[in-house]
Amino acid sequence: MPTSLGHPHRKPASTQAALGRLLADLKHDAPEAAARVVTCSPDVASSTNLGGWINKTGVWSVQDRRDWFADDRERVLKWSEVSNGQHIELGIAEVNLVGLLGELGATWSRWGERLIPIATLYDPFVSRALEPWSYGIYSGGQSILVGTPSGVTLAPEGGAHQSITTPSIGLEQPGCVAWEPAFGQDLEWCFLHAMSQVGVPSGTSAYFRLSTRPIDPALARLPEEPTLLERRRRQAIAGGYRVTSHDLASEQVTLVGVGAMMPEVLAAAELLESEGVTAGVVCLTSPDLVFRSWQQRSSRAPGAGGGIVEDLFPSSHPAPLVTVLDGHPHTLSFLAGVRGDRTRCLGVTEFGQSSGLEDAYALHGIDTGSIADAALTLLGR
Repeated sequence: MPTSLGHPHRKPASTQAALGRLLADLKHDAPEAAARVVTCSPDVASSTNLGGWINKTGVWSVQDRRDWFADDRERVLKWSEVSNGQHIELGIAEVNLVGLLGELGATWSRWGERLIPIATLYDPFVSRALEPWSYGIYSGGQSILVGTPSGVTLAPEGGAHQSITTPSIGLEQPGCVAWEPAFGQDLEWCFLHAMSQVGVPSGTSAYFRLSTRPIDPALARLPEEPTLLERRRRQAIAGGYRVTSHDLASEQVTLVGVGAMMPEVLAAAELLESEGVTAGVVCLTSPDLVFRSWQQRSSRAPGAGGGIVEDLFPSSHPAPLVTVLDGHPHTLSFLAGVRGDRTRCLGVTEFGQSSGLEDAYALHGIDTGSIADAALTLLGR
């Protein structure tokens, strides 16, 4: 399994679109890995960006079926049903989806043949399939579940499609690592790492919470020097990294962002700078792994003690924290205990509404102004 596909991420793109590109590229860039991938979805294959992958691999069927639209040269999605297809479509049946996911994820131990099953569904429906998904993991099935789109970032589609509690579900699910990367490059690194952990002894499942919001990759401030770029990759797959690079001794407040909220977090840091406040910015790719790192700090078990939490929040430089995510704010409330910092957790605690993105963020207090206001309040200004 490669650690990176090596393609540049220069244009604004959503993490959902980045996943579609990764899978489409995988067939060419890592054919041996791609041969083990099986994707599944409950009637949302095209709306979760699996189209490129399906065009290259086909849809699985017991027998080859005639493609009645083969002569349509303008169609974007080629729904070719063949016996060697690598996508399985289940219709509106999330429980069946995760049941299949658990079975496909157990072939490595039952038959000695590794598969990497990847399922996509709209994030709010993770709760609908929660019990059988958890049972599949408990029974030894290793797989990747992708919840996308997610959060109130999906505001134009209305409140019914906006997820709030799923970040907490992912963090609390045993046998599974929860991820919510913000940038396309982070998604690529973390997803390839998650794939490498599926279908192997002592492996683990993964849950990715993705978004349809395009984000400018320049905001990630990726280093160009190869050694530093590899260091950033290792930080991303460990749970997070610092975007800002100022002297930590000068940091007055630390802003912690997750996923689609990073543009607002970085804009708030700039706004605070204009007010004479030095704000550090931490981007978490996996609050789950950061929580585990914090928990392991006091562990005496051999091999335990991931240190990413100390890299992100060094005990030698405490500062008030403002945490922001498009989900329930209690997901990141544990960060207050890392150093005992005064903390304000921003997130979504009410049902969503149909609106524009700026209005949705302002309604729930996760817009740029609300983040900067929370920071200034913690500083007594």
